Amino acid sequence: MPGNKASKQKPCHHCKSRSASAPPDTSMIHYEKFWLYRHCSSVQQRDRQAQKAGQLFSGLLALNVVFLGSAFISSMIFNHVAITLADVWILLSILKVLCLCWIIYYLLGTSRQPHAVLYRDSHAGPIWIRGSVLLFGSFSILLNVFQIGYSAILIQCKSRVEIVFPSIEILFILTQAFLLWHHSKDCIQVQHNLTRCGLMLTIATNLLLWLLAVTNDTIHMEIESQLRETASCMCPNTTICKVFQKGYILLYPFNTEYCLVCCSVLYVMWKNVGRRISHHHVPHIKPKFKLQGVVFGPLLGAIAVIIGICVFMLYQIQATGSAPSRQVFVMYYSYYIVLLPLMSLGAVIGTIIHALEKKELDTLKNPTRSLDAILLMGAALGQIGMSYFSIVAIVATDPRDLLNSLILSHSVLLIFQNITQNVFIIDGLHRQPFMSPGKEEEMKEEQNHEAYDQRRVNMLELGQEIRKVSLSYIHSYSHLSWKRRALREISFFLVLCNIILWVMPTFGAHPVFENGLEKSFYGYSTWFAIVNFGLPLGVFYRMHSVGGLLEVYVTA
Repeated sequence: MPGNKASKQKPCHHCKSRSASAPPDTSMIHYEKFWLYRHCSSVQQRDRQAQKAGQLFSGLLALNVVFLGSAFISSMIFNHVAITLADVWILLSILKVLCLCWIIYYLLGTSRQPHAVLYRDSHAGPIWIRGSVLLFGSFSILLNVFQIGYSAILIQCKSRVEIVFPSIEILFILTQAFLLWHHSKDCIQVQHNLTRCGLMLTIATNLLLWLLAVTNDTIHMEIESQLRETASCMCPNTTICKVFQKGYILLYPFNTEYCLVCCSVLYVMWKNVGRRISHHHVPHIKPKFKLQGVVFGPLLGAIAVIIGICVFMLYQIQATGSAPSRQVFVMYYSYYIVLLPLMSLGAVIGTIIHALEKKELDTLKNPTRSLDAILLMGAALGQIGMSYFSIVAIVATDPRDLLNSLILSHSVLLIFQNITQNVFIIDGLHRQPFMSPGKEEEMKEEQNHEAYDQRRVNMLELGQEIRKVSLSYIHSYSHLSWKRRALREISFFLVLCNIILWVMPTFGAHPVFENGLEKSFYGYSTWFAIVNFGLPLGVFYRMHSVGGLLEVYVTA
């Protein structure tokens, strides 16, 4: 009986604490029974559901705004009487004013709240993309100044809306550029839904501005009719009016480019709303740009840039003086036909080296890298689409002509070069960055020190493990030095080639519109829309490729 009573007695508080501190059998622990586990799980699940609901609602808002604006722009194109260009400008002005109100509220209110920006995405908003926002934004402001001046000179036959709309556009560009320069890395932790809706509304407005710029050829047609002296609203024969005309035509692609760049940065900000970056997402050692060990890539790239500048200057001299001659077109397309196969060959060799290197893939969640891959593939569609239109026009007319055969070869090589370069860049972006054995050992020491604090690992075993890892890296990477060197040479060569291929169409060399072949085959308005759709995407592709190739170069 006493034994039974003793067995039925409840253990004391100290016995409970000792038994709790003893390592129990893990198979007997059921964490899901604890209130704290259930509460935390439900909170995390509700947080994920709220995030998805906010993204869905803001996405639907942007979709409806884009559809509404597209309906207005399409109605303006197909029915000039019911919907005019002034009506589209009024709608876009309302959207820009709403975006301005939200941006000012974000800058002065949301971002300044306590605990608003606890995390910043180190991959978002690199300096080259923010610099391009400032560059294209400055040219877009200058474009609107030229448009205001041109409309002010012809105010007797133009609407006052054509002066008000560019003025609002200048305010919108300035405010948006300030937001993207200072807050592109923000992972905002307050007012999630309002911030998501504001970002999506701004993205939709930029897309509509881009769509209007692609399809609206009013001023271009007006200038061309003035040159033929068939316009009802003639520009006075003054120098300032001619400057506004030439400046508007020269700077027109920059506005479309600015809208595309802003959309990409704003999308990354939208993905980062409410994002919490863990310690493992923060890079311990950031790779730096160095020119050590590269010779042939910079040399060949510099030769390509110098020759490209000479071709570009000769073409521009001909284009500004009068209509470009046939010899200038032959020289221009011959330069591309020589350069594009070299770029394709370099990209193919780089992809093969990536396959031989067998480096681990970086599987961490990275919205910026995912967007980079999508933008590279999407922006390449501009040049690829224009190339296919040119191929159809040439094959249907006279492919045996010298100039036509050069344009045909240029179009085919351009498609192949875009595809091979995309494969090389995207494959390189998803590879783990290479680090020297010393840096690798430092990172292993940091990680193992953290593991030691958490798991109580013996320091002697930790040191032996570090030495094993470092020796294995020295052994494996010592045989791959030539591959890394080749990757750096190829990346640097492609960087310089993409820079010159970005400069030439950006600053005025547009033989695809000026050679007259496709324009006469498809008609002025149709080919104007195709070129204004593909040319800004092509320029954006070259600029975005430079950023991706620099990252491949740094991490090689």
